Amino acid sequence: MTNPESGWLNPKGMEWSSATRINFPPPDLYAHLMSHVEAERGLLEDYSAAAKKSPSKALSYLINLLIEDEVRHHRIFTELVESVKAKEKQWEEGHWSEGDTVIPRNDFFQLDQGDQNAVIDLTEQLIQKEQQDGHELERLQRELRDVKDTTLWSLLVDLMERDTQKHIAILRFAKKHAGRRKR
Repeated sequence: MTNPESGWLNPKGMEWSSATRINFPPPDLYAHLMSHVEAERGLLEDYSAAAKKSPSKALSYLINLLIEDEVRHHRIFTELVESVKAKEKQWEEGHWSEGDTVIPRNDFFQLDQGDQNAVIDLTEQLIQKEQQDGHELERLQRELRDVKDTTLWSLLVDLMERDTQKHIAILRFAKKHAGRRKR
């Protein structure tokens, strides 16, 4: 049976609920994630070799920053694989648990009104701090104009600005979902 809203196959012919629609992984997701984990592993090895053989200390430094990101990506993909595998195993065994996998489910809508408001308040405070940090980084970037072609500093501040935008996006996601009411 296929869910008309998502197109996901329901191999057990179970009744669709919002929980199964939202939490059951699409077909072939596990295989797709596993292939990406392997690709990430190969990329990590390539970056590591490049950092070691580079005649440029600047390039080695920058590649090591990339390696840090790739290590985090690899960890996240591994956690995605473990979470999908756990859900698929539950499905195959004919039971469905709303318990957490390695990556917790999006539980914001399950919070009571007071907890939802607390999450919204907390995320608003953190967004404000990230925005202040972003303004400070913009100011710092202006101060680095004269050395942007002779040092890595401007690039590093630019990367931190991008990280700040990513942090704001994460917090906005949490705030948005905490603001949704129970169904």
